[in-house]
Amino acid sequence: VQLQASGGGLVQPGGSLRLSCAASGTIFSINTMTWYRQTPGKQRELVAFITSGGSTNYADSVKGRFTISRDNAKNTVYLQMNSLKPGDTAVYLCNLRQSARSYWGQGTLVTVSS
Repeated sequence: VQLQASGGGLVQPGGSLRLSCAASGTIFSINTMTWYRQTPGKQRELVAFITSGGSTNYADSVKGRFTISRDNAKNTVYLQMNSLKPGDTAVYLCNLRQSARSYWGQGTLVTVSS
């Protein structure tokens, strides 16, 4: 299984970005896709996850601003990020869990700065 994340970049505070993560390889119908973020010197933080059935969960820090969604036909998960803050600056990594195995993408950098 390979995961390819994209969509990061530089955005001003209050702006929006949409991240994508496409999974390839043997993808089972039951899985969970998760976005994490990592900044230097801090623990990796779970941002949001979505199950193959569509159930979602969010970190308190992003509730009401970020929306996770997925296209099962394309094995792709999205993260729509609105009202971005400088504190959202991080490398965003996607993760796929299926059959007790975990797979990681390479990450995409999001920088929120004026």
